[in-house]
Amino acid sequence: MSRRVELIALLIADAVAINIAYAAQYHARFKLLWFGTPEVYPIAVVPAAIVLTVFWLTLFFFFGLYRERYADSRFDEIVSIGKVVTIGSLILVFGKYIDALSQESARSAIFFYWFVVASSAAVARTVVRSIQKQLILRGRGLHNALIVGWTDQVEHLYREIAAYPEAGLNVVGAVRLDQQTAGGHGDELDQGETAILAPPAKAGHSTLRAVETLPSLIDELDIQDVLIALGANDHEALMEVLRVCDGRPVVLKLVPDFYSVIGGMARTEHMYGLPLIEVLPSPMPAWEQSTKRLFDVVASIAVLIVGAPLWVLLAILIRGTSPGPAIYRQDRVGQHGRVFTMLKFRTMHRDAEAKTGPVWAVENDPRYTSIGRWLRRTRLDEVPQLINVLKGEMSLVGPRPERPYFVETLADEIPLYRRRHRVKPGITGWAQVKWGYDSSLADVRQKVKYDFFYIENMSLRMDFKILLRTLRTALRGEGH
Repeated sequence: MSRRVELIALLIADAVAINIAYAAQYHARFKLLWFGTPEVYPIAVVPAAIVLTVFWLTLFFFFGLYRERYADSRFDEIVSIGKVVTIGSLILVFGKYIDALSQESARSAIFFYWFVVASSAAVARTVVRSIQKQLILRGRGLHNALIVGWTDQVEHLYREIAAYPEAGLNVVGAVRLDQQTAGGHGDELDQGETAILAPPAKAGHSTLRAVETLPSLIDELDIQDVLIALGANDHEALMEVLRVCDGRPVVLKLVPDFYSVIGGMARTEHMYGLPLIEVLPSPMPAWEQSTKRLFDVVASIAVLIVGAPLWVLLAILIRGTSPGPAIYRQDRVGQHGRVFTMLKFRTMHRDAEAKTGPVWAVENDPRYTSIGRWLRRTRLDEVPQLINVLKGEMSLVGPRPERPYFVETLADEIPLYRRRHRVKPGITGWAQVKWGYDSSLADVRQKVKYDFFYIENMSLRMDFKILLRTLRTALRGEGH
């Protein structure tokens, strides 16, 4: 959907949600008397509803909830709504409701109103964003994008974007800069769909003159996003691109070539206006690390105790359906390269790798037992790893630990692969919810990108997002 339609839909959805919340709060307080007999009754219901609607919409606007969040996470938006509603509820408490509530019922009434506003707004936003996402996946309301970069990087980036339609980017053109030869129009990346422009270009000043075509292309192709795919040493070309695009109604997204080299190792900071790159920053603040560890311990104990009868039953079924132990032990590489013994419910026949040696599991792997295949789909085979979590060898969320054999192999194939060992490995992770099981080196390369992204953006909020997605996968039985 267009930006205008999106904004109108959000305003209508929020207004409806706010009025539903007000009606629920009014009915609970003045009809059902859930919070005791009110000391003050409203003089007029409709004007109060209008005032509250204007108040909340203004507050949402003030805190940026109507900024464009194109193809962003719905979970992140719900978290933002929760924060704003908390602030708004506190304002209302001290500005309006505090004198109208008895001391005994104040806390319950305030919490109830906060809950109905937050939940109604969250549901409304989720509906709008879900419709928007479905339209994007059907090719409607996409952002027109233009790629600027050297020939090989342009085509690589094009393939990356094409692999993720949920990003909502429609590459309608590219300025392909050739450092070696001059030429006219190049071949198209995708016949019939994408017009690729390759202006005459050589190294040096002729390259910069070619970039001058960008402003006209932005207007002609109605571009919303310019993706810059230049290398680490292309400072002159990069600055020229930024110069000619300055002030244009587009979003500039830098995709530097050196990101693949230092990905997950840098964080940009500003000191007195000077941008600096902090190498190997601490992944999380100290207080978040402590909270993460506390949650790991509490959640692991709760799951192991509450589900104890089920875990015992699964162990009996595993032993009864195939020879071998119920718990499978395997050496894995953890934080700081330390090797530990990871526990799992056994899902394969005993000595499954006796003839083949270490190999990756594949979908419909013949080595799976009958119950093992079901355990994999529901992710229940990972439950014994909660013991590893209690021992401090793992966390609930983090990059998956790999076997020493594969670590040595992959470290030679993938630059900075050992970067993953800076944090505790996890039972689930960003790579697991975004990608399937490893079946080839290409899969591993892709998952490493997701692991680096997680390490760069570690936070409690992201952990909860990953846990919720993992739970959904387990309930649907979509694991491999």
